[in-house]
Amino acid sequence: MTNPRADRVKAVRALASRSVRRRSDTFLVEGPQAVREAVTAPGPRVHDVYVTPDAAARYGEIVDGALAAGVRVRTGTPEVLDAMSPDAQGGVAVVERVHGELGPVLARRPRLVAVLAHVRDPGNAGTVLRAADAAGADAVVLTASSVDVHNPKCVRATAGSLFHLPVVTGPELPEVVAALQAAGVQVLAAAGGGTHDLDDLLDVAGAAPAGVPDLAAPTAWVFGNEAWGLRDEDLALADAAVRVPLRGRAESLNLATAAAVCLYASGRAQR
Repeated sequence: MTNPRADRVKAVRALASRSVRRRSDTFLVEGPQAVREAVTAPGPRVHDVYVTPDAAARYGEIVDGALAAGVRVRTGTPEVLDAMSPDAQGGVAVVERVHGELGPVLARRPRLVAVLAHVRDPGNAGTVLRAADAAGADAVVLTASSVDVHNPKCVRATAGSLFHLPVVTGPELPEVVAALQAAGVQVLAAAGGGTHDLDDLLDVAGAAPAGVPDLAAPTAWVFGNEAWGLRDEDLALADAAVRVPLRGRAESLNLATAAAVCLYASGRAQR
């Protein structure tokens, strides 16, 4: 492919639009690392892979993995790939949108789940998903009021973790919390003014007294909006609210950092 103005190139670039993603039921994956994960990890179907000749030679595992999975690989000039996405870095893929559902997740008896409520920033959402993957979480849920997980910035921020664990999108928070609690998963809200201190909970994990959350138990963490956190009605849904201790002079932690701390605390306690 040599024409940056070709219809196929325009169609790929148009996936930056949410309405186009919904209509085509596909989204764009940018960069060699994320494309590699898309073609090698089980998950959404990859429709097409586009690479420059240099990228094809440098990242042979992408081409081999795609061809082994029956995915079409098309070679384009750097100008073509740049026209598809300014963040292509020599490779992009068109992938079927993620359609995870809560029921199958709960049927596998998850021990650690991250729930994003009213999280609007795509970079934060993608970074939380990446942290959840790294901490060994079993699933991530984005409520109806949260950002589209297929937003290009969100996909980039996951660094391929989008393809490593189930991602559920679209349910309302009360529905999610009720289903988790019915499945025996305690629901903890991460909140700066939380009743319980995360360090204190780690100290008693596995032997928590009555009325104190046990981090060693199956747990879902609920993380709120970047600016205002969780609303009072959202906090009321959780079994308990937990704060991350601030030892220095920082006023607060950003969403993704706080989420990583909480998820790793649970991961440590459960192991």
